[in-house]
Amino acid sequence: MADPDPGPIVTFGSLITEGTTLSRRGQHHKALGCFNNALKLRAGDKQCLITRSKCFLKLGDVENSLKDAEASLQKDKAFTEGLYQKAETLYTMGDFEFALVFYHRGRRLRPDQPKFQLGINKAEEAIMNCIGNPASVKLENKEELGFVSRQAESRKNNQKLQTKPTKDQKGTRKKQRVKNPKTERELLGQLYDDKTFLEKLLKDEDLMQTSMRQGGKVLDLVLDGISYLNQRRDFWQQQKPIYARVYERRLLQKRWIRDGKRKPAEVARSIAKDMEDIELMLARGSAEESCRKAERVLKKIQGWAEDEVPNKRELIGNLHSCIGNAQVEMGQMEAALRSYRRDLDYARQNALPDSMSRALDNMGRVYAQTGRFQQAINTWEKRIPMAKSSLEKACLFHDIGRCYLELGEAETAQDCGQKSLESADEEGDVEWQLHATVLVAQAQVKLKDYRSAILNFERALEKAKLVPDQAAQNTII
Repeated sequence: MADPDPGPIVTFGSLITEGTTLSRRGQHHKALGCFNNALKLRAGDKQCLITRSKCFLKLGDVENSLKDAEASLQKDKAFTEGLYQKAETLYTMGDFEFALVFYHRGRRLRPDQPKFQLGINKAEEAIMNCIGNPASVKLENKEELGFVSRQAESRKNNQKLQTKPTKDQKGTRKKQRVKNPKTERELLGQLYDDKTFLEKLLKDEDLMQTSMRQGGKVLDLVLDGISYLNQRRDFWQQQKPIYARVYERRLLQKRWIRDGKRKPAEVARSIAKDMEDIELMLARGSAEESCRKAERVLKKIQGWAEDEVPNKRELIGNLHSCIGNAQVEMGQMEAALRSYRRDLDYARQNALPDSMSRALDNMGRVYAQTGRFQQAINTWEKRIPMAKSSLEKACLFHDIGRCYLELGEAETAQDCGQKSLESADEEGDVEWQLHATVLVAQAQVKLKDYRSAILNFERALEKAKLVPDQAAQNTII
């Protein structure tokens, strides 16, 4: 008796393809089932987490979308698809400033992908829409613009938006004249600049009388924000007066001098805050400020002992990388190359493979951007054995193939494109299948193999429809 037909074999790649097709048709709940089953076959797969995150986002489940995007970045902080999806989710949640940070981070890694620049543009526009008309107020805020999202969250959790200003709100401006600005700055910290900005907005009478879509006027929102900050100021003053803070800080400084060392936890918090500031400055377009801050932090860390900063050497390499990123944004390519080489040297000296991979990738991009394609190829080829996933290999082979195409070596470019496509197929990544197929087709055009080129352009067009990527479709056509 013949064995019954077991039916079609379910594989990871087939589940991803089916889920992507269902999602494109608008059947997101069914697609979610495919992605869940795929993750059972290959737990923690980065690309599958991203496709499921996109599905959650289309269903309006931003919390699970963000969890999947962050999970895809756990082992590989430079995973550009994860960075983009996290940025998209944060943007949808209304956290435009943090979305801007991840759009910038992705653009630094993949400057050839226009979606990151589009993300930067829409995030900056959203931020400007939140803080008002830039022509009405000259903003000189040098700290993180973090108040808007925090205030929105506070209103959501604690109260409904007031349609009329209360007596406390009407008296806000009068109370501010009585307060000592120095004392208030000490109490509010970074929020002091937010409060100053809101008070500047009050002077624009036309803007204040503007009505909002959800009802009420801009004046109500601004007064509500100032009132909230005043309450925070008064609360913190009651909890710990300024003189107590100063006294405690002096005691801490004396203890450090006496003990001859800093507490590791305090140092770690301080450094983490500095690194976040450096990235935020670069994301907001302040490359020079970001570079100066990174140089100051580097000098400070170099003066500390190893037992005060356990990961001192890794941090030093990371700061050289940050300085290089800022120098690239400023167009100082040779200086950036020197900074990335220092990062590479520290990584080699201390056997840090992730840092070594990062430095080689950055150096390769500088070489490619400055037209030194053979040096870019040599640098990126050193990264291939360090690749942690098939998707990373797909990116590397694609970039190397693109350089060979620029050098006129079409046959080698075609081989690299095929390797990139094979790696993308292993991951079930439709977008990189698209990029690799286009590269193969372009190389075949150079080799005058027009029939094969047309077939591959047609395959690429189908991939572009699955992504979907309208710009890519137009280019291919």
